[in-house]
Amino acid sequence: MTSYKIALVEDDPAIQQMYRFKFESEGFEVAVAGNGEDGLRIARHFKPALLLLDIRMPRMNGDEMLQELRAEAWGAAIRVIVLTNLSKDEAPSVLRFLNVERYIVKAHHTPAQVVAIVKEVLGIKS
Repeated sequence: MTSYKIALVEDDPAIQQMYRFKFESEGFEVAVAGNGEDGLRIARHFKPALLLLDIRMPRMNGDEMLQELRAEAWGAAIRVIVLTNLSKDEAPSVLRFLNVERYIVKAHHTPAQVVAIVKEVLGIKS
C-alpha cells in the first residue's frame, strides 16, 4: 500500500496515542495536533490526504479550524472526517456547510472501524 498521510486533530492524549498507533500499524503516515491552531499549522505543512477532526478543543474548536482551512484553495479539497463524542444534534450547525465526508461518534466506533471508514473514504482497497 502507498503510504497515505493523515492528520489527527484531537485534544485527548490517550485517544491521540491510540489512533496514531492504529493508523501507523496500518501503514499510514500520521501527524497529530492537540488543538485547532496546531491542527491548522500541521495541515498547512503536512498536506494530509485526510483530516480526522475533533470538535471541542482548546484554543480553536474543530469547526473554527475547518472554516479557516476551507477558505484556503488547497484546504477546500482536503477530505475531512469529524471524529467526536458530540452527537450530530450537538454539533455546530456550520459543519453542514463545510464539506465533511463523514461524522463519527467516537464512542460508537472501534479504532478498527474508524480505520476502515478512512480507507473507504480514501478509496484504499484492503
